[in-house]
Amino acid sequence: MHRDMVDDADKLASFQAITGLEDPDLCTEILYTHGWDLEQAISTFTSTHSDDPSSSAADPHQSDEGSGLIARGPPPPGLAWKLITLPFSIISSSLGLISGAIGLGMWAAGGVLSYSLSMIGLNSSRNGDSSSSRLVPTSASASEAMDFVSHFERVYGTTGPNFVAEGFMDALQRSRHAFKLLFVYLHSPDHPDTPLFCERILCSEVLAAFVNENFVSWGGSIRASEGFKMSNSLKASRYPFCAVVMAATNQRIALLQQVEGPKSPEEVLTMLQRVLEETAPVLVAARLDAEERRSNMRLREEQDAAYRAALEADQAREHQRKEEQEQLAREAAEAVRKQKEEEEARERAAREAAEKEAALARIREEKALSLGAEPEKGPDVTQVLVRFPTGERKERRFHSTEKIQSLYDYVDSLGCLQVESYSLVSNFPRIVYGPEKLSLTLKEAGLHPQASLFVELNS
Repeated sequence: MHRDMVDDADKLASFQAITGLEDPDLCTEILYTHGWDLEQAISTFTSTHSDDPSSSAADPHQSDEGSGLIARGPPPPGLAWKLITLPFSIISSSLGLISGAIGLGMWAAGGVLSYSLSMIGLNSSRNGDSSSSRLVPTSASASEAMDFVSHFERVYGTTGPNFVAEGFMDALQRSRHAFKLLFVYLHSPDHPDTPLFCERILCSEVLAAFVNENFVSWGGSIRASEGFKMSNSLKASRYPFCAVVMAATNQRIALLQQVEGPKSPEEVLTMLQRVLEETAPVLVAARLDAEERRSNMRLREEQDAAYRAALEADQAREHQRKEEQEQLAREAAEAVRKQKEEEEARERAAREAAEKEAALARIREEKALSLGAEPEKGPDVTQVLVRFPTGERKERRFHSTEKIQSLYDYVDSLGCLQVESYSLVSNFPRIVYGPEKLSLTLKEAGLHPQASLFVELNS
C-alpha cells in the first residue's frame, strides 16, 4: 500500500512538471480519471490544449530563452507540412524525467510561425533550474542509436550520412541548435530494397555530402523500440523510408518531406534541395533571431562583468600583492629544495656509477677466473682472433671442446666494451653466434682450428 502511494506521488509530480499545472487536486483528479495512467493522462491533456488558441496566451510572460528553431502555425508559402504528435515514451526516454525534479511548463501552441529559442518542450522551470542539467547521459534511446550507427557503418561503410549516435529527441534538439532540418532514415532490415538503397542512395558521395552539409541526420531500425515508434508516428507505409522534419509545438514535429520506396540519388537530392530552399527563410530568420538574443545577452554580461570588475579592483590588487609575496617565499624555498635535490642526485649518481663499475669489475674477474689458463698450441686447441669496433684486436687459444659461451666470457673479461649487449659474428660466411649457439662447442660451431670474429654492437 505504501509503495502504491509513493508511485502515485511520483506520477502526480511528473504530471505537474510536464503539463505546468500547479493545482495538485486538479492533477490528481485528471490522473484518477485515467486510472493513474501517466502517458494517457498527458496525451489527453496536451491534445485538449493543443488546438486551443487560449493556451498560447495563457502565460504572456513565457520565455523563449536559449537557441534553436521551432515551427509554430502555418508553413510559409510553397511549403506544406504535416504536424506529427510524438509518443510520450519517446519524449520521456530522451529527457530522463525525474519525478518532481524537472519543471517543464506548458508547451506553447502559437497561432503564427515563430522561431522559439527554448529547448523543445523544455521551457524555463518554475524553480529556475536549468532542465538541461537533468538530462540522463546515456539512455535506452541513445543505446539503440549507437547500435544502429555501428551496424550501418559496419555493413555499408562510413561514406553515408553522419548519423548522430543519440536518441531522436536529442537529435531533434541538436538540429534546432544548429538551425538545420533533421533528416530521418527508418531502416527496415528485412525489406528487399534496403541494401540497394543504403549502398547506392544513402552512401552516394554527392547525396551524403549534401545531407551532411545541410542537415542533422538521425537513423533508427524499425526493429528497435524508438525506430518502431517513429515509424508509427510518421506513418511509414513503404520502405525504404526517409523524412525531413523540424521541431513544432506541443510535443509535435513538422513533417516537411517524406521519401518512400525506391528512388534514385537524383530524385532524393532534388526533394531535399526543394525542402531546403523553401525552409531557407525560416532557418535564416531563426538564426538571426538567435544571434540578436545572444548579442543582447553578451552585452548584458559584459556590462555586469565591467561592474563587478570595478567593485573587485581594490580587492584584486591586494590579493595580487599577497600572492607576489607568497610567490617570492615559495621561489626561495623551491630554490633551496632544488639545490638540495641536485646535490643528492649527484651523490646518488656517483654512488651508483661506482657500484656499477665495481660490479662489472667483479664480473670480469669472475669470468677471467672461469676461463682458466690459456692452453698451449696443439691439435685440439682453437686459435681465436676477436676484433672490436674500435679496431682493437685480441687473440687467445681455447680447447676445441669449450662452448661458445667461453668466447663471450673472454670478451667480457677484457673490459673493452662500454655496452652490455653485443654479438660475436664471423664474416665469411656471415654467422651470428647468438644465444641459440652458446651451448655449442667451438668444434661443433665450425670454429676449429682457428677463427676470426668481430664484435657487433646490438642496437
